[in-house]
Amino acid sequence: MSDARPRLSILLPAFNEGDHIYANIGRVRAQFAGKFSFEIIAVDDGSKDNTFAEIERAAREWPEVRPVRQKHNAGKGEALRRGFRESRGELVAFLDADLDIPPSQVEVLMATMEGTGADVVIGSKRHPGSDIVYPWHRKIVSAVYYLVIKLLFGLPLRDTQTGVKLFKRAALEDCFPRILVKAFAFDVELLAVMHAHGYRIVDAPVVVEFRGRLGMFHPRAVWDIFINTLAVFYRLRLLRYYDSYQPKALPDPPPRVTILVAVKRDNPQLRQCIEHCLGLDYPDFEILVLPDEPFTHPDPRVRVVPTGPMRPAEKRNLGFPQATGSIVAFLDDDAYPTPHWLEEAIGNFNRPEVGAVGGPGTTPPDDPLMARVSGRIYASPIVSGHYRYRYMVNRVREVDDYPSCNLIVRKDVLTRIGGFGTNYWPGEDTELCLQITRKLGLKIIYDPRAEVFHHRRPTLRGHLQQLASYGLHRGHFVRKFPATSRRLAYFLPSVVSLWLLLGGLTFLAGPLGWLWAVSVAAYLALVAACSVSLNILLFFLTFVGIVASHVAYGLSFIRGLLTPRLTQR
Repeated sequence: MSDARPRLSILLPAFNEGDHIYANIGRVRAQFAGKFSFEIIAVDDGSKDNTFAEIERAAREWPEVRPVRQKHNAGKGEALRRGFRESRGELVAFLDADLDIPPSQVEVLMATMEGTGADVVIGSKRHPGSDIVYPWHRKIVSAVYYLVIKLLFGLPLRDTQTGVKLFKRAALEDCFPRILVKAFAFDVELLAVMHAHGYRIVDAPVVVEFRGRLGMFHPRAVWDIFINTLAVFYRLRLLRYYDSYQPKALPDPPPRVTILVAVKRDNPQLRQCIEHCLGLDYPDFEILVLPDEPFTHPDPRVRVVPTGPMRPAEKRNLGFPQATGSIVAFLDDDAYPTPHWLEEAIGNFNRPEVGAVGGPGTTPPDDPLMARVSGRIYASPIVSGHYRYRYMVNRVREVDDYPSCNLIVRKDVLTRIGGFGTNYWPGEDTELCLQITRKLGLKIIYDPRAEVFHHRRPTLRGHLQQLASYGLHRGHFVRKFPATSRRLAYFLPSVVSLWLLLGGLTFLAGPLGWLWAVSVAAYLALVAACSVSLNILLFFLTFVGIVASHVAYGLSFIRGLLTPRLTQR
């Protein structure tokens, strides 16, 4: 293929399209062959069928086709992001791989862009010139969603979800790195950010060859898109995340990274963690696993160093001196990274004052019900409060205390402070972060793009036991490490717990009982608002779990306050 930049890059994200992706690529190629220079970037988003094999077959036959494979299904937005990184065109088109919208529509968008001078042109089912017949229920959903989008973002568009869009490359280069949504609300986020940054967006008519599929129309999908759309509004208008984001580049050359995983024994979640680490889009890394007993792994990038029985902090202190990387990325065995985890995190180390980087540990969407309940509880504003950014994507910020389930640290920093303290578990990361920020005067950056998925406890009992352990240590740390633990947010669950459990005595005791009853009713209403879900069972379990979490953490926090010395575990 020529090194000259083609005029057009067509991105085709595909998931389980093996039956017809080859023919559809051929159809796209035939549309543009002989007209101008172009390339087709076909991205297999972790398909379980023969999609990638068919894409490779197309690439062998047609030089304009470039195959890209994501080892794991990460969503349409992530597939398009990966495809854009591989593309070179002056113009970039998004086209759904099922070709419900024929590839000829890309030329309609190109003509519209040339005629209007717009930076972005999107196909719109609601454009008066569109030729489309589709079910009445989808028309209703489309109309309602249009009103929501208009109200929230003021976009000059009648439709955002149609699967054909055209962009000038500069607009994508500016805005794509800011995007967080990986699934189907990705379109709204990208267009809202572009509109907010002053890029001109217009719509154009389309022809849709609807084939009778319901597509994304089912209640759960509609609800997910709605919630993600509200999240985009929150980040854009309230959090101002997209304005605070600073694009960053990897150091040249990229430093070698050692991913260090302390674990008791080989287990399925560890294997999942290793598999996703091996699929990272980062050029130079190794994985150092520290189990009690030895096991083997076939990939040469994985080193297994048995330690015998010891706590995680001791394992990490034994492991980091053996790291061959200048950066050590600590990861729990029950967590696994997104494809750009290291790339996003390591870019922060261009700044010499940054000693460590942390990112969110979000709950995997396919976790079992109780694990998803646990994740919702941790991410709730009335449970984690200001610290909920640890469990969900939020804005970039400087922090002084961060959990080691997703913490990336310069190796020389670890050497200077002697690694983790070994007097506490959990809580050893609090002491480490204090050493980094107070002793060495370095910064710890929270980067929302350095995301991992972190499995939660699969039972409510396990969740509450974990929270009680956190509360016990945080209460003790109020005296031991007041700089980062003597904060109002950590005391509030204890206040709530005491009021719930002891305040009721006023109800029995006399006239102030009404005050307790009204306050408890208000509290429960707030819990209900933070538990809302279309799934009644999920709502109920989250509601009960939030109240139980306050009590478990709050009472254990008081116990920690009163405990002069914690027993090592």
